[in-house]
Amino acid sequence: MPIIAKRRSATSKYRGKRTMGRGKKAGRGKGKRGGHGNAGLHKHKYLHTVKYDPMHFGRHGFKVPSAAARPVVAINVQQLEERWGTVVPAGAAGGGDVADLSVAGIDKLLGGGRVTRPLKVRVKWASPQAVSKVQAAGGSVEQTAKRAQALRAERQKARKAAGKAKGGK
Repeated sequence: MPIIAKRRSATSKYRGKRTMGRGKKAGRGKGKRGGHGNAGLHKHKYLHTVKYDPMHFGRHGFKVPSAAARPVVAINVQQLEERWGTVVPAGAAGGGDVADLSVAGIDKLLGGGRVTRPLKVRVKWASPQAVSKVQAAGGSVEQTAKRAQALRAERQKARKAAGKAKGGK
């Protein structure tokens, strides 16, 4: 059996030398490279953060509110006439039945297409073009809810009036 010479370990010559030749911080974990992972991004690695990853800190984007999560269901006036035109004529003897689109799950009436028959429609919202087309054909559109833009304008007017009453501008 051959005799194998035992090699002396590299650290044995440093026994008793506290840092073992690695300097003050190099031998203690992640010190020599400035920390582990994202350590120091607000301290000594701040310039790197500003230059290469400025969006790292803080909140970004938004969470869709539950009220806005449901999409607006819309229908064009031509599709409305195709679906309900025979059922809801406005020129009938009794004034005609009113097509309540909210019952059918439709939120908005849009002005796409042509209207040839008069229709009576009740809907949450309607575009100005849709209203003008239905009225031009001899029908009517009743809107049951105000638009967000109109509500914002009303709130703004109320705030201004309250400010004037308080003694502001």
